[in-house]
Amino acid sequence: MARFEMHNAETATMGGDNSADVFCEMGLMYATGRGCDVDLVAAHKWLNIAAIKGNDRAAELRADVAAAMDKMQIVAALRAAREWMTVH
Repeated sequence: MARFEMHNAETATMGGDNSADVFCEMGLMYATGRGCDVDLVAAHKWLNIAAIKGNDRAAELRADVAAAMDKMQIVAALRAAREWMTVH
């Protein structure tokens, strides 16, 4: 599997065949704290975007992350994903 390095998540684009995989990797990065602080809201956001783009694994991982979040965190993550999708 190719390694994806994203220095700035906000510059990621929706185009390309592997964008769902990149977004899934970003979600995993935030969920596990790989190279950053653990941020479940950001993890859910990126996994949600990956799932929308067709990554089935991201949908499963998003459910796992959501189980560890409270309702307000989930609302914030959904809002962040929606805002990002609107801009990009």
